[in-house]
Amino acid sequence: MARPGGEEADGSWAAGDRDQEQLSFSALLDDSAEDLYENAPCGYLSTLMDGRIAKVNGTLLRWLGRDREELVGRRQFSDLLTVGGRLYHETHFSPLLRMQGEVNGVALELRAADGSRLPVLVTSVVKRDSSGEPLLIRTTLLDARDRRAYEQELLRARQEAERERERLRRLATTLQRTLIPPALEPVPGLDVTAHYHFASSDEVGGDFYDLFPLAAGRWGFFMGDVRGKGADAAVVTSLARYTLRAAAVSDPVPATVLANLNTALNQQFQDDEPRFCTVIFGLLEPEGGDRGFHVVLAGGGHPPAVLLRADGTADYLPTPGGQLVGVVQDAQFTTAVVELRPGDTMLLYTDGLTEARDLATGERYGDEALLDFVRALAPVSAPRAVQAVTGLLDSFGEGLDDDIALLAVGVPRRETPA
Repeated sequence: MARPGGEEADGSWAAGDRDQEQLSFSALLDDSAEDLYENAPCGYLSTLMDGRIAKVNGTLLRWLGRDREELVGRRQFSDLLTVGGRLYHETHFSPLLRMQGEVNGVALELRAADGSRLPVLVTSVVKRDSSGEPLLIRTTLLDARDRRAYEQELLRARQEAERERERLRRLATTLQRTLIPPALEPVPGLDVTAHYHFASSDEVGGDFYDLFPLAAGRWGFFMGDVRGKGADAAVVTSLARYTLRAAAVSDPVPATVLANLNTALNQQFQDDEPRFCTVIFGLLEPEGGDRGFHVVLAGGGHPPAVLLRADGTADYLPTPGGQLVGVVQDAQFTTAVVELRPGDTMLLYTDGLTEARDLATGERYGDEALLDFVRALAPVSAPRAVQAVTGLLDSFGEGLDDDIALLAVGVPRRETPA
């Protein structure tokens, strides 16, 4: 129904509504200073310089469950605190306040009348007269219960995360150690030494090696490096180790062994992201009369072995053209043959060694630097070669960010009769 008076009446009604709204809004803001003090969302407290309470607002009284008469002129601020809070107040808070004139946001606990504890953040300021003499202390207390609960929850979550990380670390370490042999079987007439450097205790690396007996007095050995880290790398590492062993028992020709591993990786991961690795596989056959060992190597994209001769020379033993294992179905692998004579040592390693960063120069260590290093060692036994390279790894410090496997085989020198 239309209001009487048409448009003018409508305007009058609208103006009246606005006036009423303005009056109501003004009434909301027309709080007295005393009400603002008494019912503030925080606790207010005024104390004399000796600590006696001179004034306290209603909010703090409600928090404490106490009457004004109990506190004003009868108690000190420190009396409202827990035992630990009183000790901190007397030894730290109060002396600092006297020196600085102000202390901000200190976490303390109040003790309520029912014995419960109330965490608060305390800020105190010394009020001075015109001559600079201290008159009283004004203190503001903020309820910190929600903050305390949040901090406790955050601490609990952090502790839980640390426990989970430790569990995963132990799991990763255990899994990693199952992927490398705890000890290598001794080979008659041959020194064998291995070393594994773990770059991280949280992640499973992809480096692996092994040495194992075959029929007719021959021995197989291999070293490899799977792309990536973590659980996916562990799956490929496990498959590679057991496939290499099984393939060597079936047909120990090194190039054939790598071809069988290549087939297994392609079949296992054909529908997933490609899983591949670099591998070098070798076959050891002893030669009669303490003349050493005949070695056949096949390389699948792996860094070349280093041959340290008894005459003091050292060089890489390349297997050029060998492709990564597991990338393509018809991968080609190349073979190299070498005779290990008394005093000779062959060192296999993964690329974490040559890709380590020299912190002094910021450059990668590189193949040439490694070759210069081993040339300075030759001639050297297998145990001493691994010991020297392990010392080199330690010198990289934080520049060593990848797992590294080392495997050295050497023919001991003949002992000359006295």
